[in-house]
Amino acid sequence: MNTAAEPAPLLRMTGISKSFPGVRALDQVNFEVDEAEVHAFLGENGAGKSTLLKILSGAQAPNAGSITFAGQQVSFSNPQSAQAAGIATIYQEFTLAPDMTVAENIFIGREPGSGLFVNFARLEEQTKALCARVGLDRSPKALVRDLSVAEQQMVEIARALSMRSRLIIMDEPTSALSRAEVEKLFTIILGLKRDGVSTIFVTHRLEEVFELCDSYTVLRDGRNAGRGRIAGTNVDAIIRLMVGREVGLLERRTQSFRTENVAMAVDGLSRKRKSTDPSAIELHDVSFTLHKGEILGIAGLVGAGRTETARAIFGADPFDKGQVTVDGRAVSIKSPRDAIAQGIGLVPEDRKQQALFLSLAIRMNMSIASLERISASLGFVSAAKEDLLVNQYRELLNIRMSSGDQLVGNLSGGNQQKVVLARWLALRPKVLIVDEPTRGIDVGAKVEVHNLLIGMAKAGLAIIVISSELPEVLSLADRILTMREGRVTGEIMGTDATPEKLMTLMTIGSQHAA
Repeated sequence: MNTAAEPAPLLRMTGISKSFPGVRALDQVNFEVDEAEVHAFLGENGAGKSTLLKILSGAQAPNAGSITFAGQQVSFSNPQSAQAAGIATIYQEFTLAPDMTVAENIFIGREPGSGLFVNFARLEEQTKALCARVGLDRSPKALVRDLSVAEQQMVEIARALSMRSRLIIMDEPTSALSRAEVEKLFTIILGLKRDGVSTIFVTHRLEEVFELCDSYTVLRDGRNAGRGRIAGTNVDAIIRLMVGREVGLLERRTQSFRTENVAMAVDGLSRKRKSTDPSAIELHDVSFTLHKGEILGIAGLVGAGRTETARAIFGADPFDKGQVTVDGRAVSIKSPRDAIAQGIGLVPEDRKQQALFLSLAIRMNMSIASLERISASLGFVSAAKEDLLVNQYRELLNIRMSSGDQLVGNLSGGNQQKVVLARWLALRPKVLIVDEPTRGIDVGAKVEVHNLLIGMAKAGLAIIVISSELPEVLSLADRILTMREGRVTGEIMGTDATPEKLMTLMTIGSQHAA
């Protein structure tokens, strides 16, 4: 009896291999995406996902393999050729021009008109139609720099739709979004699916995969590790495919290293909004203590003032009043240099923009804050001392790198985060503030970073962890502060905390969280 053949996939990549000097990034990888589906593309940092997607988007050429798209064998020499074929990529770092309008960003280089002159009426009309399709309620004439992160993402999606894309690649699209914004993005993606547009969804948040996606592909060490339907698997099985081992992910701590000795106290930290920065988040009488050996979690929704509090303590942003005390002694902190001198370190939420020099070697990124310690006579850096420092923290933090001379920008996200942590550990701080410690890193590296922070607390370091992920705060913190609109709204011991209690404290306040 004849049976109908299964429909061909929209995308088929077969036997894709790619090598760089000393590294085989992809080894005979196969990857398929069906018509009108949301396909999760998963793997640890360094598994080869970025390389495969760069090949698909035309940014790199494979050493071997073939690509079939919409029934035609294709070869993309640049991103423009991939876009012309109907494949659009939305990167984690947006490619928008901030000082141009929404309309200009969507149609840049493809503005409607006669060629010499832009038809602005048609440009505005087409932009309004695309914005309505993705749910963006903004004027086509609005400047992109005035849009929120979520709205900028909608502009990127609208631009992809303006190219009549049949496949959209989204790289970590939810990493900087609130839960409400994530839900809105999911609604847009599902709307695209109904319209016949497929999405490749790259994320480290596995709960999103099971909420949104139809199927999955997992890479490990540049090779296929697994593929299937989301309905036929579970989180534990996906994690085993990704890391090749069992991972005790986000298990709540059972042992505390908190002592009675106060490492730092913050009293009445306040900051008013300035007319020169009307969008700044105010701080209102933020007060708390931090003990040696303690991990203090700070939780709150977007705009709660968590990062602003950390930056004020570190001297990166000024505050109007308040006092910081370290080891029982009031200190004056006007700049990060002052904070470092007092034994306070900050790992910022955006490591690429605010912490790392991506075009410099690992050794320089790791040692740059400790130059006085590793300098020889006449102020010259001692190569031997720098090598000793790099090798010490490479081993201590299990940093996967070829050598200290490797560019830090070529490391995976998890290993980049370890380099930032190594920089501060080399300074032997008393207090370490870590803002979004595992943003954009994979499940295996996340567990490693968590274990590192717990190990630091065991050694007596006082740590503040700021995280948008409640499971992360619950798994790490001895004690949790919640914030809302620049105010501390509650405090709860980690052993007593639940997601429901924290969400109540974050949204309403302590009087409702019993």
